[in-house]
Amino acid sequence: MRQVCFERFGGPEVLHIAEVPRPDPAAGELRIRITAAGVNRADLAQREGSYAPPPGASQVLGLEVSGTVDAVGSGVSTSWIGQSVCSLTAGGGYAEWVCVPATLCMAPPSGFDMLEAAVFPEVAMTVWSNVFELGRLRPGETLLVHGGTSGIGAFAIALARALGHQVLATAGDAIKCETMRGWGAAAINHRSQDFVQEVLAQTDGRGVDVVLDMVGGSYVARNLSCLAMDGRVVQIAFLEGARAELDLMQLMRRRAVLTGSLLRPRSDDEKAAIVRALEEHVFPLIANRQLSRPVIDSVYPMEAAHEAHARMANSAHIGKLVLTWDSSLLREAQH
Repeated sequence: MRQVCFERFGGPEVLHIAEVPRPDPAAGELRIRITAAGVNRADLAQREGSYAPPPGASQVLGLEVSGTVDAVGSGVSTSWIGQSVCSLTAGGGYAEWVCVPATLCMAPPSGFDMLEAAVFPEVAMTVWSNVFELGRLRPGETLLVHGGTSGIGAFAIALARALGHQVLATAGDAIKCETMRGWGAAAINHRSQDFVQEVLAQTDGRGVDVVLDMVGGSYVARNLSCLAMDGRVVQIAFLEGARAELDLMQLMRRRAVLTGSLLRPRSDDEKAAIVRALEEHVFPLIANRQLSRPVIDSVYPMEAAHEAHARMANSAHIGKLVLTWDSSLLREAQH
């Protein structure tokens, strides 16, 4: 089969297509013939050498896919064969086939095409597990999302709005801010506005209950200044850096919680529990059209993975970037 490979760490130009043996499913696994794969920041970090896969995981890029099941391992029902699915993977999505635990596979949500299905697992599982489980966002509470036009940011806004929450979100230019307003979020341009002041102004000085942050660095201390009493900050990435200085008195005064998580190193059982939670809580919102479909910025042939990585590295995208083996699914950038 074909897959996207790299022999050395570096920029997008190190990515290329190579021929490798097709995998066979192990016990409890099924094999997916991949139609499309989502692109995530973790892929860029792994390519650059700053994010190693967990022990035992595939070294191949790609953490979420859609496609068709064509083989199953022992202990898995043959009824899976021929079904369209989407799935989180621990790696291996930038390929023609991938083997994954059957417990991590989902039927594409109602109305989703295979491109939308490919970019659903990572964002949906990340947002649900961090905002609603770890962050405990409850009815009537307010959410602040940094990086609101990223794939995760867009889904966090959409899901929180579908559940009736007030959402504030930051982005770095006027077009992105206008886009977020169209999604129902109060937009803050972090380049021209102080987001702490804006959050306090838009919440009448109360602050927000939950912050979803993928910036880190100087944002950590500033996030605490945005919090309401008993507020929670959930860290899921650190584009500005993994180290931060903060005033613990701020945390103590607000009875705040500063926490965070990584999805990829979690056990298959933990990931499967998140899948079941999505099927229970999120899929009905999609079926009832209360939750909008994923925002797709642009679609690239798998052979042009380097172009998709370059676009993400420049933060030029709004929504998700997708790679596909099916040329009939290619579309131009929506933004």
